[in-house]
Amino acid sequence: MTKHPNTKIEPIRQRISKIVFESDTVAGRRFDKALFAAIILSIMVVVLASVESIASKHAITLNVLEWIFTIAFTLEYLVRVYCSRHRLQYIFSFFGIIDLLAIVPTYLALIFPELHSLIDVRVLRLVRIFRVFKLTAYSSEYAHLARALAASKRKILVFLSIVLMVVLVMGTLMYAIEGPEHGYTSIPTGVYWAITTMTTVGFGDIAPKTDLGRFLSSVMMLIGWGTLAVPTGIVTAQISVHARQAQKSKTCAHCARDNLEIYDKFCGTCGREVEATTHSRSKKLK
Repeated sequence: MTKHPNTKIEPIRQRISKIVFESDTVAGRRFDKALFAAIILSIMVVVLASVESIASKHAITLNVLEWIFTIAFTLEYLVRVYCSRHRLQYIFSFFGIIDLLAIVPTYLALIFPELHSLIDVRVLRLVRIFRVFKLTAYSSEYAHLARALAASKRKILVFLSIVLMVVLVMGTLMYAIEGPEHGYTSIPTGVYWAITTMTTVGFGDIAPKTDLGRFLSSVMMLIGWGTLAVPTGIVTAQISVHARQAQKSKTCAHCARDNLEIYDKFCGTCGREVEATTHSRSKKLK
């Protein structure tokens, strides 16, 4: 009986895959933590290289460090592609694209030096920190917030459409009232002023000079106070609804785990699909 030629390669590939893609093992945690440290240090190198006084003195050192990090990230990317069960799915996934963008700018900088600043895009890879430290509490709250935003999207879109109409009308009025002589050279400039005024930012780079313009500015400021409170109230109301729904929990029929969220489809202990039956946590405590 002959063995398949890949029988020895596949276990090695699986072991490397657990280290690279999973954070449940000790080796996986160490790998991810080392990767985070490399990402942070590489970003510091790019930031320091943008400071002229430092770059002029340590240009060679910074350039060598940048290439060391780039080669390391390139090897890491190739290893991930090699170990991935579905390579195309990983390559075109969010993290796969981020991993690729972390190394491409350095190579492109050889041909187009002005693209060197794009190397900072690798900071997005720090999103993996949620997988390493297993911030389950924060992940749970993030899921509640995401569901609240999704449930509020229609109301928020209607609210934003009203805001856009208000800033467009007010910006146009300021363009007609103040005119180019006071800095309102176009309607988009007036809309920019309306947005900064409504959001109470007030950069001060453009301001009305006429009495009527100042009156409209006062109205915009008062509207801005109420405008900022509306989306907060919409999302808060939805969070309260989901919080009340979260008072119910599911029980896994396979391993008897009874503290699963009502939104969980699979058990975090045994990994099997959870049935739709629920029970109130308040009753369970009683």
